[in-house]
Amino acid sequence: MILISDLKNSINIVTPGRVCLFGDHQDYLGLPIIAAAINRFIYFSSEENTDGYFHIRMPDIGEERMIAISESFDSLLKNDHLGSVLRVVRRYGCIPKNGYDIEIKSTIPINAGVSSSSAVVVSWTHFLLETFGSDQKITPQFVAQLAYEAEVLEHQSPGGKMDQYTIALGNIIYLETGAALSFRAIGKQLYGLVLGVSGIPKQTLGVLGNLREKAQEAISEVKRKEPQFDLKKTRPQETKRFLPLITTSLRPYFLAAIENHDITLRALKAFETQPLDTKIIGQLMTEHHGVLKDRLHITVPLIDSMIDAALGAGAYGAKIVGSGGGGSIIALVPKKQIVAVIKAIKDSGATNAFEVEVVGGSRVIRS
Repeated sequence: MILISDLKNSINIVTPGRVCLFGDHQDYLGLPIIAAAINRFIYFSSEENTDGYFHIRMPDIGEERMIAISESFDSLLKNDHLGSVLRVVRRYGCIPKNGYDIEIKSTIPINAGVSSSSAVVVSWTHFLLETFGSDQKITPQFVAQLAYEAEVLEHQSPGGKMDQYTIALGNIIYLETGAALSFRAIGKQLYGLVLGVSGIPKQTLGVLGNLREKAQEAISEVKRKEPQFDLKKTRPQETKRFLPLITTSLRPYFLAAIENHDITLRALKAFETQPLDTKIIGQLMTEHHGVLKDRLHITVPLIDSMIDAALGAGAYGAKIVGSGGGGSIIALVPKKQIVAVIKAIKDSGATNAFEVEVVGGSRVIRS
């Protein structure tokens, strides 16, 4: 048997999943997030062929696809991210010139809030740029931006930039997601992270679209009456004066935006303080989860039980991961309690729980 790694014209991409530590439902408002790439991966392997097609096999989900390298995707089917990536990269001078046999495998839990879909998009984008070049310098930020354009802008999806940038850049990042995008690494490790998978599929687009619309509507109501209002500069203690300006049903979404922003800024200070106090970071994670649960109502009973179980078994803190309505939780746990917390999460009804580590971003393995 010939292994892909033995062939001259092959390129492999290893791309991580991600967990959001702080800033859920913030990036689509232009507010900052703190997220980490984790050691669950998309393994993208390829071998050059001569028939002018991308033969793409995805055995984990039992799908195969053939795409002609000449296909421009002038029109897109809903959620066709492979097609939208090809459409986007062409704008940047990345023109496929030959076909490849491709296999995409994953150890990232699917539909669990840890960005398995975005990892595929980043991996596919990374492959095309590295294989066929571009009229711009290929950097992790460039890969992230094109993946974002393909996954979010091309499909007019309600998501933000967190997933693509965290996955492409790697490690723990603080990302300012607004028009003046900026990012910086704030850590390469956070020991004691435990991921608990509920087994309940998250409801990304529906939840994101609904919450984004309501948060933006609440903010617009304030700005119509207070044109100088600045979401980024408003602290929780100032919210009382704005609430009378907002429709009652929209007030929780306004409060959640400001409270979660404040928590993220406090978490940033904690990450920048050495030595790292993981207990404080854990407590802030739990505080953040409380806003997601009580203001935005994105949890379900099993997620709540998993959080309670993790905290009861000694975790410093825990929160839901993903857009909500299912998905996973991430807990920050003292080393001596990791086994107990994993057991407690599983016993609460989770389909799985395991320790994860912070890793670097999407990388190329050439042969």
